[in-house]
Amino acid sequence: MRYLCLLLIMAGCFSTPLSAQKNDKPEVLKRPKLVVGIVVDQMRYDYLYRYYNKYSERGFKRLIHDGFNCRNNHYHYALTITAAGHASIYTGSAPSVHGIIGNDWYDKKLGKKMYCVADTAVQTIGSSNISAGKMSPKNLKVSTITDQLRIGTSFQSKVIGIALKDRGAILPAGHTANAAYWFDGKTGNWITSSFYRNDLPQWLSDYNNRKRPAELLSSGWKTLLPVEQYTESTIDAKDYEFKFPGAAKPVFPYDLAGVAGDAYGILSSTPHGNTLTKEVAIEAIKNEGLGKGNSCDFLAISFSAPDYVGHAFGPTSVEQEDCYLKLDIDMAEILEHLDKTLGKGNYLVFLTADHGVMDVTDWWNENHLPAGRMNIPGMMTGVKKALKDRFGDGEFITASENFQLYLNMNLLNAKNIKIEEVHKVVRNAMLDFEGIAEVLNLHDLAHANLNDYLLTLYKNVNHSKRSGDLQLVGEPGWMAGPIAANHGTPYNNDTHVPLLFYGWGIKSGETFRRTAVADTAPTIAALLSILEPNGNIGEVIEEIFRK
Repeated sequence: MRYLCLLLIMAGCFSTPLSAQKNDKPEVLKRPKLVVGIVVDQMRYDYLYRYYNKYSERGFKRLIHDGFNCRNNHYHYALTITAAGHASIYTGSAPSVHGIIGNDWYDKKLGKKMYCVADTAVQTIGSSNISAGKMSPKNLKVSTITDQLRIGTSFQSKVIGIALKDRGAILPAGHTANAAYWFDGKTGNWITSSFYRNDLPQWLSDYNNRKRPAELLSSGWKTLLPVEQYTESTIDAKDYEFKFPGAAKPVFPYDLAGVAGDAYGILSSTPHGNTLTKEVAIEAIKNEGLGKGNSCDFLAISFSAPDYVGHAFGPTSVEQEDCYLKLDIDMAEILEHLDKTLGKGNYLVFLTADHGVMDVTDWWNENHLPAGRMNIPGMMTGVKKALKDRFGDGEFITASENFQLYLNMNLLNAKNIKIEEVHKVVRNAMLDFEGIAEVLNLHDLAHANLNDYLLTLYKNVNHSKRSGDLQLVGEPGWMAGPIAANHGTPYNNDTHVPLLFYGWGIKSGETFRRTAVADTAPTIAALLSILEPNGNIGEVIEEIFRK
């Protein structure tokens, strides 16, 4: 009896009351219904505030006020270019690891230029322009946060990428995406590649059949507000600004109908490009049932038009201001559609940029600021002469991409010339030109004559198999090319970009603590309770989490 009583007492201590067993339910892992990643191509950090007073309360301001704002967010590598930026955001990595060192690079084995998402093994889907869709993420050497979500949900999550630019859609969507769609400027169609599927979904074919690009072309480009109210910009006509074919001056309003050449491609250089992107994104949410399933889905959107507008007209142009004021409206419509279909608080949004941009050097010069345009043809002529004078005849430079020189290693070996000898000759020749701060030997960065901050940025972009042999380092404020404005440097105008988190799991607030673009992916991974991408080098931004 004593043993029986003891057993009964112990059972009472460790058993759960029947009423509690009925009411207690196992805790279920919670995730948002949908993650929407937004990359604005060429959105410098200050654009959040330059046009702040003219933004509505529904777009950028909604993200700023109700979300979390990382106000000191920078790229962690030099050569800030579109493809590298999109890859780094979504992998939490750097070009030295993920391999996307630029939009293009020189393939040393094949002996030819390689485009970041080119893939000759796949076919174009949705266009008669057969080259436009021969694209895939095969050159990306690591997983993305979108891949990790697919893996972490046993491929139950849907992932779709959408952008005017193929690289802006493909690289964020990752290797395992359900689809990626981009714009073919020759036909005006949204297309994909056989890497993803063998036909367009019916909803996208229906959208293409609406002929929206033709409709938008016929409407031209008019400013949202009277031109005289664009007080954050320069006058509406500067000599350095791009002129649309047939236009006498770069002045509003623009007549876009009948523009020769890549007819619909001209839309990418106007706010209409963002409108098309927004419309396709909303159609994808509707027709793919994003956020309606049992698993968290992911929509990666990249707004490419600001990059085209910025290159053509410059960051201080009326054209760029108008582009952002209209993008603010497009952003608001996406958020409001998500509110309506998924409900506030049920979706997670982050917004950032693939790079910033330098102001137009001519405009800086007008205002007595130090800036200029590099004489690249003159530099290359001078370097080739210096190499010939020192080493004799021969093509010592095989190619140049991303301010990198690829040396002819077969010729150097045949002549028994060491890379460090070539580096000395090239460096001495290049430093005679304005705009060049330094020339680095990428095989010996440990002994580079560069401060630690910049040296780290160049190390993070140096990929042994894809980078060149020598790296040109430009001076701050200097750019190459005839276009109005450019990017691709390690300086703050190109590295400082927005990073906003909004919605599910996010508290409102801001931080001036320095964060890196590589921190975006691991932060999303932490929010979703999934493994970060395998090439990740970033850290979780803990301040954003709602307690």
